[in-house]
This record gives sequence, structure tokens and C-alpha cells, in this order.
Amino acid sequence: MTEFAIPEDAIEERFLAASGPGGQNVNKVATAVQLRVDVFKLGLEPWAYQQLKIVAGSRMTAGGDLVVTARRFRTQEANRADARDRIVDLLKRAHERQARRVKTKPSKAARARRVDAKKGRAVVKAGRGRVSLD
Repeated sequence: MTEFAIPEDAIEERFLAASGPGGQNVNKVATAVQLRVDVFKLGLEPWAYQQLKIVAGSRMTAGGDLVVTARRFRTQEANRADARDRIVDLLKRAHERQARRVKTKPSKAARARRVDAKKGRAVVKAGRGRVSLD
């Protein structure tokens, strides 16, 4: 699989106050990173773009931005690297081609078995009806 280079003009970076570990430092330093990637500047194939929308889910905005927030680590640099790695991972997953489905149909014997089973169930259910005293 090819390595994805994300152009710097396609990325917008914001630093946020993170929750979680960090002690008093977490209240003073904005260590969480939110990356917004303009997907249209990546030049993806149409099929890869469609797959990226599926893979990204709610991380993809209606305007075509991919938003990833990383707050796992205590430093900006580590969170920045984590966010970029996650974006590259999403792009790799979007470029995986799905195997084409080969249409199949049941054999004649399988269809006959299915019909026989249905007839058997119909007989059982018909026997559950009201009893008439004729």
C-alpha cells in the first residue's frame, strides 16, 4: 500500500484544553490537537472518497472536512503525531478495494428442500387450528 503524504495546505490545526491525565498542567496547557483536513485537496479517486465517507463516519463533515481530535497523550507533539497517524490510517482503509461479490443462486435440490420444509411447517401449523366436533 502506498504511503499517504498529506499536503500542509490541506490541514488546519487547533489546540484544545484536554481532559484526562496531566495533573495541574491539564488546566494550563492546550495539549489536545484537532486536525481538520480538506478532503478535496487530497485529490482522491471518487471511489476512495465514497469509501472514506463510510470509514470516517461522523468525523466527516458535510463540507468535506475530515476532523480528528487527539488527546491521548500529555504533549502537543505526541497528540499531533497521533492525529496525523489516525488520518493516514483512515486514508489507507479508504483505499482498500472491496472484493466484488459473485452472484450465486441456490441449486435445484436446495430449492426443493426449502419448499418441502415449508410444506411441512404448513402441515404442523394447520394442525394447531381449532378442533371441530363434526
